[in-house]
Amino acid sequence: MRKFILKRILQMIPLIIISITINFVLIRMAPGDPIQYLMSDPDAPAAYIDELRAAHGLDKPIHIQFIIYMRKVFTGDLGYSFFFNQPVIGIILERIQATLLLTVTAFLISLVFGVTFGVIASKKPYSLTDTSLSISSMIVWAMPSFWVAMLLIVIFAVKIPIFPIGGMQTPAGGGDLQDILWHLVLPASALGLGGMAGYTRLIRANMLEEMGKDYIIYAWSKGLSERSVYYGHAFRNVLLPMVTSIGLRLRFLFTGAALTEIVFGWPGIGRLLNESIFRRDYYMISSIFVMIAIVTMLSNLLADVMYAYIDPRIRYR
Repeated sequence: MRKFILKRILQMIPLIIISITINFVLIRMAPGDPIQYLMSDPDAPAAYIDELRAAHGLDKPIHIQFIIYMRKVFTGDLGYSFFFNQPVIGIILERIQATLLLTVTAFLISLVFGVTFGVIASKKPYSLTDTSLSISSMIVWAMPSFWVAMLLIVIFAVKIPIFPIGGMQTPAGGGDLQDILWHLVLPASALGLGGMAGYTRLIRANMLEEMGKDYIIYAWSKGLSERSVYYGHAFRNVLLPMVTSIGLRLRFLFTGAALTEIVFGWPGIGRLLNESIFRRDYYMISSIFVMIAIVTMLSNLLADVMYAYIDPRIRYR
């Protein structure tokens, strides 16, 4: 297992370099640059604008800029934000806490309720309970997360003013744990409902497939309890496709909440990425995209490792 993990990590290095290269080129191919955004005065002297570009190294050929950037990356320097005039890494670490609070909470909501509803639906297939859960999960799954977010705001923040409309804390006198959790309810629910619907359908389909197999019939014939048959036998074999789905969704723990963060004004990485794109904040955009690539690779590696622990038939060399 150690050799397999080490081999996969070594394979990630060229992929990360390729990802950095593609992001660097594509970002600079977009029209405009950070200096044009920062210069709010359209009548600013051209000489002054050229001086600013030279001060930030934007006057050099793109291949020279790339070499300089790669040297900084390999020394742990992700560059300075043109807008914040601060190191990129510090801003990302500050925003990532809010994103992880939101996305981990949403992930737990989707996982716990999705698995529970999926198992409940599979116990009595084609019953009223199963039909209701299947139809509702299909409807929720088809809804875009930002539309669900706006719907929750209209219902639970405007029509029935129970929760705050947006932000992470109350502007005046807020910021304690209770206040943050109160602001977390709507965005986490909006983000978690789609995943919950997906897990419900996944668990239901795989549980129904497992319940018709010979080893389940044999387990019933031995007089095992319903709990033992469902959770001790069938559910263990459903874990493999579930791990695949979880591994694919782990990359969204950092940046998958962009639209939800924008709708609720949540100060996280997704919102920062959206704002940075409009500002042409080159180093900020590159750093976030590279982080997405790294998290995606690590998520796939984690899923492969979990396979081996769940299914003893799987062995890596």
